[in-house]
Amino acid sequence: MIQYITKSELRDFASQLAPNERANLRKSASSRDLTGSTFLSHSSKDDDLVVGAIRVLEGHGARVYVDEIDPEMPPYTSEETAALLRKRIRQTSRFVLLASKNSKDSRWVPWELGIADGDKGLERLALFPALDSSYDNDWASWEYLGLYRRIVWGSLEGYMDPVWMVLDEKRNTAIALRRWLTAGS
Repeated sequence: MIQYITKSELRDFASQLAPNERANLRKSASSRDLTGSTFLSHSSKDDDLVVGAIRVLEGHGARVYVDEIDPEMPPYTSEETAALLRKRIRQTSRFVLLASKNSKDSRWVPWELGIADGDKGLERLALFPALDSSYDNDWASWEYLGLYRRIVWGSLEGYMDPVWMVLDEKRNTAIALRRWLTAGS
C-alpha cells in the first residue's frame, strides 16, 4: 500500500532542524550550481512545507533548487522573472511540483509545470503531493495532474522495507526515489 505525505509530516521534517539550519537549507537551495539539480516548484501558500520537502529530496540524493530567494530573481514580477524561471527549469535535470490544494490557486505553479513538461517530458517530472491526510486525493482534481508520476511512500518490489518512490499509477510501476533523482544526472 502506498501513502502520500501529509502537510503535518513535512512540517515535522522541517521542525527537526534548528531555525538557522532551516534558513541555511533554503538559502543553499537558491544559490547553487544547477547542473544535475532538481527544481522544486510550489505555491507561496505552501512555504511552510518547502524545507520538509527539500529534506526528503536531498535525503535521497537530490540537489534542490528553489527560486524564491534566488539572488538573480527580480524583486517584482516581470518578463525578466518569466525568462529567469524558464532558464532555471531548463538548467535543472529534474522538476518536482510540491502539489497541494493551494497549487491550483497559484498563478505561477501551472505555468512552471507547463514549461517543465515541455522541457523535461514525463520521465524527469514528478508531483510530490502534500495532503491533509495520507489518503486524501482531492489535490488531484485537475485532470491533467493524472499525467504525472507521484512521489509516495510504500512497499516496492526488491526492497525489504517501505521506501520513497516515484510511482507511475497508469502503468502500475515505480522506481526508488533515489534512483529516479540520480538517473542520468
